[in-house]
Amino acid sequence: MASRADNIASSLSFANFSKATELKQRIWFTIGALIVFRFLSFVPLPGVNPAALSDLYDQTRGGILDMFNMFSGGSLERMSLIALGVMPYITASIVVQMAASLHPSLLALKKEGEAGRKKLNQYTRYGAVLLCAIQGWFLASGLEAYAAQSGLPAVVEPGIMFRIVAVINLVGGTMFLLWLGEQITSRGIGNGVSLIIMAGIVAQFPTFTANLFEGGRTGSISGVVIGGFLVMLVGLILAICFMERAQRRLLIQYPKRATQRGGMQADRSHLPLKLNTAGVIPPIFASSLLLLPLTITQFAGNSIDTTTTSGAFVQSLNQYLAHGQPLYMALYAAGIIFFSFFYTAVVFNPEDTAENLKKQGGFIPGIRPGKRTAEYLDYVLTRITVIGAIYLTLVCVIPEWGIAQTGIPLFLGGTSLLIVVNVTVDTISQIQSHLLAHQYGDLIKKAKLKGRMR
Repeated sequence: MASRADNIASSLSFANFSKATELKQRIWFTIGALIVFRFLSFVPLPGVNPAALSDLYDQTRGGILDMFNMFSGGSLERMSLIALGVMPYITASIVVQMAASLHPSLLALKKEGEAGRKKLNQYTRYGAVLLCAIQGWFLASGLEAYAAQSGLPAVVEPGIMFRIVAVINLVGGTMFLLWLGEQITSRGIGNGVSLIIMAGIVAQFPTFTANLFEGGRTGSISGVVIGGFLVMLVGLILAICFMERAQRRLLIQYPKRATQRGGMQADRSHLPLKLNTAGVIPPIFASSLLLLPLTITQFAGNSIDTTTTSGAFVQSLNQYLAHGQPLYMALYAAGIIFFSFFYTAVVFNPEDTAENLKKQGGFIPGIRPGKRTAEYLDYVLTRITVIGAIYLTLVCVIPEWGIAQTGIPLFLGGTSLLIVVNVTVDTISQIQSHLLAHQYGDLIKKAKLKGRMR
């Protein structure tokens, strides 16, 4: 018979939300922090001309800057204090994770537990500051150079002082966002950095929706295309929700132990392996590498001589790597598949997992502990990663193909859909966990009251 606690867990709902005071405070704090983030995205850098930035940015669309602008909620387009967003921190954390899996000293530091994790987080922050400084300098220099070529006065007073001030402000803006993300994680609900990225993506949704239906009203976009796009969007969201929660659960058996009644009992548990272990990293890496040449040539502008062999090659490369072109789609899919396997190998080590199971006395039924277990884990992980890589490829390539065929502006691509759905599901799961803990707390209080009455 199910216990009262099991009944509470099975009948969990949001009806008792009004009673969870702490949860409401956490949600209000999270909303307030995200509002602060949105306000900062409209504060321009000192020394820039906001009126000329929109025209300047329109001439560089289609490159890697579009992806960074999407993740920053349009801050890069407005050249605000948080124009770089949290992408330098994400890049630094990925680099540190890869280095921790390859470098012996960092690998030993990773195995030290909480102290080693704090040290790696410190290295990640140092790397984020360095990346912010480098990207801020090149962004300020490119803004001056491109403005001079196009004749748009985006910078009021170009020079070394503008670059230094821009770097200081951009580094400070990114560090403030990281601090804000930490506050959301500790005092709010959900993962702070992920919520900031999701808020930046969702903030552009009203503009995208208005443009979509305005196109339908004027006749530039047919109603059939809008309906098909919405159906595709709903289908992709359902597929992402299903696949991101899909797991391959391996049975783990532990040795029998004596119970209080004199019998023997064997403990069992499961080792969950996600189908998509790599998360959203593969499409971000693949799109960044493909869009980098286009971005560089866009900033080079008129300095490229198309009459020369190298200039003609660069021009042809930009044409073949444009959004929706067959070469771009093929390389994008190949890059997603490659980084799916590469990053999965970085974040999950079968040998370490097998060694930890052996130390704890656990084993997979029918598989010998140690080397055979590691080989079996690698066998299973490789095969489920094939499914995960195919799923990521379809989710990211289908929107790109649809956008290329219909001409709808790039907004809800596969990467942004993955981020929004994953963060939403994770946040809802945390809210449910808080509600469950609140109901269990009420159950414990009632049990104590009954015990005192006896």
